[in-house]
Amino acid sequence: MPNVSFKSLDKISGPLIFVKGVDNAAYGEMVEIKLPNGERRQGQVLDTSKGLAIVQVFGSTLGLNTTGTSTTFLGETAQLAVSDEMLGRVFDGLGNPKDNGPKIVSKEKFDLVGAGINPYSREEPSEFIQTGISNIDGMNTLVRGQKLPIFSASGLPHNLLASQIARQAKVLGTEENFSVVFAAIGITSEESNFFIKQFEESGSLERTA
Repeated sequence: MPNVSFKSLDKISGPLIFVKGVDNAAYGEMVEIKLPNGERRQGQVLDTSKGLAIVQVFGSTLGLNTTGTSTTFLGETAQLAVSDEMLGRVFDGLGNPKDNGPKIVSKEKFDLVGAGINPYSREEPSEFIQTGISNIDGMNTLVRGQKLPIFSASGLPHNLLASQIARQAKVLGTEENFSVVFAAIGITSEESNFFIKQFEESGSLERTA
């Protein structure tokens, strides 16, 4: 159902909006939301049943109303344009630049709602990633393709540790370019600025997205 628009909402409830008359919306489909003042926001279909689509708004629903807010169902799921130009840049959760730089333009796009990976079909990880943290490198060795959970409590320097790992990480025994994708969920603006400052001052931002 590509680019089908509706001129009103049925209901607004918290971060959700309800749109009637939607027959063929798909789960995970992206939605463009136009406010009465012309501002545009994005959302995603969470559920659809009997012509009613439930859309989660990315961001606040402040300023939306049922009569003056229009929605356009884009007929595609969330995608991210990927390019080497992302290195040294800062983005929000939707892949939009947060550093006042230009938008990434690339023919290569990846669907953010990808299928799960069968662990039995993956190659056995063997490339050691040196973090520069002796307890990790010696006792909980990190290899490429592996997740590294860090559990912490309030008041402990987990942000400093995470930034240190991202700054120092490298693959030993190879000359290939090694880049870091650093993603943070649920952090404050102060914490976000801390990470950016750490990467800028250390010079590691050039190889980090």
